[in-house]
Amino acid sequence: MIDPAYSREDASGIWVFLEQDDDALAPVSMELLGKARELSAQSGAELTGLLIGHDLEELATRTACLDLDKVVYVSHPLLGRFTAEAFAYAAAEVILQQRPDIFLLGATPYGRDLAGRLAVMLRTGLTADCTDLALDPASALLLGEVSGFGGGILATIKCEQHRPQMATVRPGVFPEVLTRREMPAPVEHIEVDVPPTACPVSVVGRRRHVGVDVSRAERLVIAGAGTRGQMGPVEALARALDAEIGATRVAVDEGWAGREQQIGQTGVIARPRLAVVCGASGASQFTVGIEQAGLVIALNQDPEASIFEQADLCVVDDLFPVVRALVAEFESHNGGAL
Repeated sequence: MIDPAYSREDASGIWVFLEQDDDALAPVSMELLGKARELSAQSGAELTGLLIGHDLEELATRTACLDLDKVVYVSHPLLGRFTAEAFAYAAAEVILQQRPDIFLLGATPYGRDLAGRLAVMLRTGLTADCTDLALDPASALLLGEVSGFGGGILATIKCEQHRPQMATVRPGVFPEVLTRREMPAPVEHIEVDVPPTACPVSVVGRRRHVGVDVSRAERLVIAGAGTRGQMGPVEALARALDAEIGATRVAVDEGWAGREQQIGQTGVIARPRLAVVCGASGASQFTVGIEQAGLVIALNQDPEASIFEQADLCVVDDLFPVVRALVAEFESHNGGAL
């Protein structure tokens, strides 16, 4: 067994990686802070937010007003744009100095990349894509719940000796909590010495995310395999409903939609008021992503499709004539809201 970088006895506190883009925190960070505060209240551990970047003093000050006990702001000019090597180098240095017991990250492209590298650098474990987090009442160990085999199995994973206990959680799993402090938390500003070799690309500014966060959309039109890549009708329905476009894994793997639009176990968890599912069979890996939707309308020509077990309204028909009829109806009413 590989020796831990530091022991369980030396560790204390719960840390959350505060992912940011364009001087604003990512929604998944706000979701993690709410869950982390629950864990902190149970254990009595201090809750710290880890902010990494450059010229983020104003964001650090705003973040200190959230429900945190402390903000650790790590800065260096080479951290102005996310690169996994540089961020992992900076995070590892600070973590080894301050030795948190638990470190949580969002299962975003950035968070996943950073978490994997850190787990190797810190010689610890990583529970990826958790669907829930808890503390063991007897040992106070972090328990990460993950699903497998299409959602048919739930496993609880813990890291008994190595530290920090690390986990990533997909966006949308936990509700966002906006609790604020009456007095700002202290901000500890740490400047690290990031070697140029840890940042192999030129830094020209912070990377901006492209597209919409479908985990936070009020309305979704979701494309499945049954659309056969004909995204025009799906896009027209989304415009008519003032909705965002989501997709199943098949649709994403086929290149019909972007990875950031993927709904489900290996995508994001969404909580829309309305989800119109077009041509998805309804595999459990997908439906876990919309089980908290307000109203689910399913369009599928297969009357035995599993999606109908999850839907509130079921339409058994060729989806394209139905979609065209819906678009025409909404356009005739100037896109009237459902």
